[in-house]
Amino acid sequence: MADPYSTLGVARTASEKDIKSAYRKLAKELHPDRNKDNPKAAERFSEVTQAYDLLSDADKRARFDRGEIDADGNPANPFAGMGGGFGGGGFRGGGSGRGARPEDFQGFGGEEVDLGDIFDGLFGGGTRRGGSPFGNAGRRPPPPRKGADIAYRLRVPFIDAATLKDQRITLADGKTIDLKLPKGVENGTQMRLKGKGEQGPGGAGDGLVTIDIEKHKLYRRDGDDVRFDLPITLDEAVNGAKIRVPTVDGPVMMTLKAGTHGGTVLRLKGKGFSKKDGSRGDQLVALQIQLPADLEALAKRLEGWKDESDPRADLGV
Repeated sequence: MADPYSTLGVARTASEKDIKSAYRKLAKELHPDRNKDNPKAAERFSEVTQAYDLLSDADKRARFDRGEIDADGNPANPFAGMGGGFGGGGFRGGGSGRGARPEDFQGFGGEEVDLGDIFDGLFGGGTRRGGSPFGNAGRRPPPPRKGADIAYRLRVPFIDAATLKDQRITLADGKTIDLKLPKGVENGTQMRLKGKGEQGPGGAGDGLVTIDIEKHKLYRRDGDDVRFDLPITLDEAVNGAKIRVPTVDGPVMMTLKAGTHGGTVLRLKGKGFSKKDGSRGDQLVALQIQLPADLEALAKRLEGWKDESDPRADLGV
C-alpha cells in the first residue's frame, strides 16, 4: 500500500482530529453504496480504510514513523544489518555443507542462542513452540466489516420540532420506532440509530436520519426564536386590549397598551425552539394594525378630524 499519509491526503504532522476528518470525508465520497458502478472507488475505499486503521492507532503510527513497520503493518526489513549470520558472528560453519550442530548456534559472546527469543523480539512474542517462528509476522486479518448504513429523511412538522415532540419513523425492515428529537434540532440535523442498518459479517450498520423541518403557515424560525405577525384592530391599537395569541405551545393571553403602534414587536419568553443547553428561544410577535373592512363608517367617525403629527419627520424626507 502507498504511504498512508498520502492516501489520506494529510501531512505527517497531522493531528488525530485532522486524520479522522480526512478519513470521514474520503469514506463518505468513496463508500461502496454510493459507487456501486465504480469498482475503483471500492478499491480506493479499502485503501483509505487501511490507512486510517494504521494512523488512528497511536502505537502503530509511531512504529511506522520510526520505520519499524511498513504501510501494511508488517515488520520493515526485520533482518536489516544482520549480515549473513546475525551480525557476522552467529552461524559458524554455515557454508561447510555439513548438517547444523549445537555449537553452530554459538558465537554471541560464547553463549547458546535461543532462536525463539530472537524471533520473539522481532515479531512481538508470536513464536509458538514447535511451530514456525514467522507465525505472527504477517499482517493481522482485518476485522469483519459491519453492514452498510441506511440513510433516512424524516419530515418533522414545525411545531413538533419547536416542542421536541417524539416522531415515529418506519425503518427499512418494516419496524417502527419513536424517535426522540435532540435539543437544538434544526434543518439538516443528523441522528444515528445504532444497529439499524444492513446486516454484515461484523454486525449491523447504523441508520442515519436527516431531519427536514417543514415550513408553517404562521410561524417563521429565526435562530432559536419564532417570529409571528399578529393582526390587531385599530380600536385595539388606540384603546388597548387583552387579546389571545397563538404560540407553538398553544394560545396565551397578551395585553396591548393603549396607543400601541403598528410594527411594535412584543416578546413571549420561552416560546421558541429548544437550544442545545436545554433552554428555549422566544416568540417575537410583530403587531400589524388592520383597518376595518367598512372604511366608509370609519371615515364618517373621523370627519372633521386630522392628525397633525409627522410620523416621517425623522426620515429626512
